[in-house]
Amino acid sequence: MIELNAENFEQEVLKAEGPVLVDFWGPKCEPCKALMPHVEELEKKYGDRVKFCKLDTSKNMRLAISQKVMGLPTLIIYKGGEKVDQVTKDVTVEMIEEMIKRNI
Repeated sequence: MIELNAENFEQEVLKAEGPVLVDFWGPKCEPCKALMPHVEELEKKYGDRVKFCKLDTSKNMRLAISQKVMGLPTLIIYKGGEKVDQVTKDVTVEMIEEMIKRNI
């Protein structure tokens, strides 16, 4: 998974070709940390069709707020620089996989 920050977000996500999944997470968010291995497994399954990235919101608060991320965990799919789908709060692996399937 590509580690995002304010310097590379635009290039890696907004200017990317094809769908990009961004996992907004925080080091104090236990559900985020529990989901991370599952998201990494989904990357193995769908990584040839979807770019997988993660953003530590504790280090990139302004960027997270600019993307209207108000709760964690939040996973967003972008296409053509636009937010096209999102799951947040009580996220399950099944919800993430369904979101990916809808957008590939």
